[in-house]
Amino acid sequence: MSTGIGWDSHRFAAGRLLILGGVTIPHDRGLDGHSDADVLTHAVIDALLGAAGLGDIGQHFPDTDERYRDADSIALLRSVVATLEGHGWAIEHVDTTVVMERPKLGAHRDAIRASLAAGLAVGPDRVNIKATTGEGMGFIGREEGVAALAVATLRRG
Repeated sequence: MSTGIGWDSHRFAAGRLLILGGVTIPHDRGLDGHSDADVLTHAVIDALLGAAGLGDIGQHFPDTDERYRDADSIALLRSVVATLEGHGWAIEHVDTTVVMERPKLGAHRDAIRASLAAGLAVGPDRVNIKATTGEGMGFIGREEGVAALAVATLRRG
């Protein structure tokens, strides 16, 4: 067994979609980034890569590479899952936390869980989605951006 931690944050930007875990969430702003800026999926990718000792998202999908401009992060996740399988790893569980003031994610939790589970090629029982706020503090509390944390547990397949 091996465990990895992933963390990502992106600032809000006008004229972009808010995508979390592959699900478009209705909001007046989205997140800024080279790809689709799916902060949650990026944190999951980093947790997986960390657990396998395979670097980080920036090494595999650099923001200096135009091939990844506006990339679908769930497609990147599928690529990472294939890489893990190629190295003999299987996903045991992924636990996540999204930190943002609004919008509230309760109504979208099941869809996000299903989307991430599909991208990970595991059952939804192996994915957990949590959400919290910044309690009005810092860049999250000022609604300047969103952060996400993920912990992935892998086992040798």
